[in-house]
Amino acid sequence: MSSSEKTHGGQAHGSVKEYVVGLILSIVLTAIPFYLVMSGVASDTFTVIAIVVAAIAQVLVQMVFFLHMNGSSDQTWLTASAIYTVFILLFVIVGSLWIFEHLNHNMLMGH
Repeated sequence: MSSSEKTHGGQAHGSVKEYVVGLILSIVLTAIPFYLVMSGVASDTFTVIAIVVAAIAQVLVQMVFFLHMNGSSDQTWLTASAIYTVFILLFVIVGSLWIFEHLNHNMLMGH
């Protein structure tokens, strides 16, 4: 642990530099999709892909810089619970979209 990190209850806290880097990355990863949507300079498909990529990157930045998830052996349960949470969220989102699509298809059979 570096001298600029503090511990509280056995958990390491990041330095001010880490928090500032995380904040700047978060702002940039928010501004890029906002600019693409508001300006309309890119195609709709590219804009959606850029939003999804920026969202995934934003989650990773939050996990690394603010939750301090670095894959060390001390954080095994934290990492495992984060992976489980992501899996459940994907399961619910993809399942909901699948249900919506099939419901839409089944309800509009005659049209």
